[in-house]
Order: sequence, then structure tokens, then C-alpha cells
Amino acid sequence: MVDKIIENEIKEAEKLNKEFKEHSVAEFFKKNKQMLGFYGPVRTLTMVVHEYVTNSLDACEETGILPDIDVKIDELGKEYYEVTVTDNGPGISQENVGKAFGKLLAGTKFHRLIQSRGQQGIGCSGCTMLSQMTTGKSSKIITGQKGKKPISLEIMIDPKSNSPKITNFKELEKQFQGTAVQAKFKEVIYRDSEQGPLEYLKRTAVANPHCQITLRDPSGQKITFKRTSTKLPEASQEVKPHPKGVSADEILNMAKITKARTISGYIINDFDRTGAKSLEEIRKKVNFDLNKDPAKITWEEAEEIAKAFKSIDFIAPSTDALRPIGEDQIKNSLYSIVKPEFLTVLTRKPAVYSGGFPFQVEIAIAYGGEAGRVLTDGTKKFEIMRFANRVPLPFDAGNCALTHAVQGIDWKRYGIKDAENSPMTVFINFISVHIPYTGAGKQSVADEEEVLEEVRLALMNTGRRAGIYISHKKKDEENQMKRKMFYKYIPEITKALTEMTKTDESKLKEQMQKLVLEKLQLDEAKDKEEMEKLEEQMKNDDKSSFVETKKKKVK
Repeated sequence: MVDKIIENEIKEAEKLNKEFKEHSVAEFFKKNKQMLGFYGPVRTLTMVVHEYVTNSLDACEETGILPDIDVKIDELGKEYYEVTVTDNGPGISQENVGKAFGKLLAGTKFHRLIQSRGQQGIGCSGCTMLSQMTTGKSSKIITGQKGKKPISLEIMIDPKSNSPKITNFKELEKQFQGTAVQAKFKEVIYRDSEQGPLEYLKRTAVANPHCQITLRDPSGQKITFKRTSTKLPEASQEVKPHPKGVSADEILNMAKITKARTISGYIINDFDRTGAKSLEEIRKKVNFDLNKDPAKITWEEAEEIAKAFKSIDFIAPSTDALRPIGEDQIKNSLYSIVKPEFLTVLTRKPAVYSGGFPFQVEIAIAYGGEAGRVLTDGTKKFEIMRFANRVPLPFDAGNCALTHAVQGIDWKRYGIKDAENSPMTVFINFISVHIPYTGAGKQSVADEEEVLEEVRLALMNTGRRAGIYISHKKKDEENQMKRKMFYKYIPEITKALTEMTKTDESKLKEQMQKLVLEKLQLDEAKDKEEMEKLEEQMKNDDKSSFVETKKKKVK
């Protein structure tokens, strides 16, 4: 009996071993495409446009080219569309085009600390995979580099090996520099809505004033967002990891690829803000020789280094690698596209989150004009435009730290009594060498305490400025209504008084007008005094906020 039980267990084990399979990253994302943001017909189409456009922007900027991006969306059938995106970038080499469009997690950014739009190397390859999953068709690519013949090809992904399958490769005789990709997608829908491709491209243009974007939608309508600046963003710089932001695992992995010959050399050369003084402190806190070969470091030793890093006071990480849009560029862009009647913009000084990642926040509040979210009935609502490294985040707003910071502001304190129903747009751009996204879809920023605080302080500052303008506007409207009301009833009042007092009507009317004018002037002077007090209070609050933030960082 026992032998039979053992025999059955052996058979079951052998069966399990036969069923055990190793899966590639492509197979994983094929079954879990929602993790890339590909779920819901409207969202999926917007995410496809997002991935292609982001890739084009990065390619142009990295080579000093002012981006011209054309997006064409054609409806081929019910929930069936073809997307074509063309840019004037540097093009892709024959050696790398397969990796760029046909290999997941292949790219130049994932392993580097550098401010960039994409981070994971999934985007364009994810679109190639989605196209073949929903239509069974390959994606078409044309790309040309300066001084070389352009090439055309069709590409699919082999999910088992996570590798590109290239067909119909050929060289072209025509002149072309840049990259054009054309792919078909089913189970998607084009909608002219807040989360549709048009709104996404509009917001991309707002945060990238140096870019010109043209969209030809399924109806044939052509919309162009012209560039408002010819100034390219400065090239991003790669930074070394800060000791406060690394774990034992990262220390161990970095040690395997360092060029340093000793652990002490590895610490000084491969980490930001480390030197002889900090090295001496680390030497006292670890129980092994720092002259050891880094390739031979053990897990326990890596943990000792990580613990020592946490206990030492290092200089704050370098913020030179951060590249904000700039207040003037944001102003020009918003005035051109959103056309507000009032606009205030603020760029906060760089800060640090999680001990080792530098970041910066740019905030703008636009009021009136075309600001705000337009509903189907034409009314305006409060609108939040969220960005991470200039990339719009149209989805997952409820899970995002940027949204939470806005929701945490008491707008009534700044004279904005009904913010939800105000024609107001809040623009937030969060920039960092490492965006703490909450998922692979890259649509919401995690609730890092330092990030929330910086956004909150920036919103308080810009909120006061907006509040002063809105209060001025409301007071002016109230005074105009008073003026109209008083002058409307003066003739009737003077006529009645004339009959009662037998006084000259014209003189009485003149006296009444004089009294009304004096009353209005007194009210206006009082309003002006209140506004001046509010402005002075705003200046003092700004100073106290700065001091409060400074103290917090020192601790």
C-alpha cells in the first residue's frame, strides 16, 4: 500500500515537471496587457498614440532636432483603426530597429538615472505586440538616417523568445530622415473626449512648447498645435545613484559591473556625493576590508554598506540633471493653447525624495478664457493636467499623488469658493531622474511624502495669486452691478423726491449721482486696501513656506 502511494506521488511529480515551462517577458505581457495600460477601447488607442509620440519626442530631443510629429488615425471598421505616426527625428539603425519595435524591455533608459519620458523599454514594442494580438498583422516601419538610404520593413514579435521577426526588408531610393510607424488595432475606439488622442496631443503640446504636432482624425479633420518656442530642452544628464537611495541588492548588482578594482574605489567612483571623508566613516562601520575586489562582495557585506549609507550624512543629491520646462515657456504655451484670461506659473526649487532621487515641480493655474474642462452642456469644470517629465497622464488620476495634492488644498482660503465649478485649469509637471510610477502603465505617481509636500506648497503659492485675481474680478463685477443698479433707480427716486419736496429735479439728480459716485469710490478704495493686505499676506506666507521647507530638509 505504501509503495503504491509513493509510486503515485512520483508519477504526479514527473507530470508536474513535464508541465513546468519557462515564459518570456513578451508572453507575460501578452497575457497581462492591462499592466501596460492597454485596457478599455478609448484608453488603449490613446496609449498607443502616447507610446509612439513619446518615442519620437525623445529621439528628436536627444539629437538636437525640433520635433515635427504627424499623427494619422483611420477608421477601418467597427472598433478597428490604423495608426500612423511620422517624425523628423534621427532615424533608427538597421541593427536597432528590431529591438526598438520588437523586443520588450529593450532600451537605453531603464538602467540609467536620467530624466526621460520613457523608462522601461516597453512602449513601442508593446504596441507591436498589441497589433498582432488583435489583428494578426505586422507593424510597418520606415526609418532613415542622415547620409544613409532609408529602409522599410514589417515587424512582429516572437513571444516565446521575446525577439523581433522582421519581414519584407528593403532599402528605399527616396529621401527620408526620421521614423514612420503604421500599425492596425482592433477593440479600440476613437473618441473626442478628455481621455482621447486629441486631448492627449493637446496636453503634449502644452508641456512641449518646442514641438509641433499635427493630428488627422478619423473624420479627416486636421488639427495642428504649433510650437510656441524654438528653444530645445537642454540635454538630460545621467547621474550616479545617491547612497541614501540604494538597497543592498542594488549595491551587490552594481558591484558586479563596476570598473573599480576595490570596494573603496567602487564607492567613490560609482556613487554620487561620496568622497574620502564619507569613505572613512563607512570603513569604521563595516567589518570587512574595503580593499577587497568588488566582484567578490557578499550579500551580508552589501547589507553592511547599505546600513552604513543610511547612518551617514551625505550632501544632497546633485540636481543639475533636472530639466524643467521653464516658466516663460509654460506661459507662452498655455496662452497659445488654453487662452486663459489669467495665468500664474511657478517652478519650485529642486528637492529630494526617498533619500536619494532629485525632483522638481512646475505648477500653473489658468483661469477663465478656454481654461477648465468643458462638459457636453457647455459648462466649465475644474481641470487638472498632470504630467511626468513633460508626458501627459490622462488616466488613473484617482491613484496619483499629484491629484491627491490638489484635492488636499482648501481653495476657499484663496477666495475660490466653488473650485469644482470654476473655469480653472491646474497644470502640474513632476520631473525627476526616476519617476515613482504606481504601475507599468506609467499613468500615476506614487504618494511619496516629499513629492506631496512640494506640490502642496506650490499649489498654495499659485492658489493665492489666482485667488487675488478672482477676488479682484468678483469685486469689479459687484461694483459694476452696484453702479448699474444705482444709476437705474436715480431717475425714479429723484422724480419721487421732487414731487415730495418741490425741489429742482435736475439739481436733485446731480446731487444723487454725486453721492452714488462717492459711495462707489469709497467701496473701491476699501476693496483695494483689502487686496493689498491679501497680497502682503501672500508674500509673508511664501516666505514662511520656504523657511518651513528648508527646516524640514535639514532634519
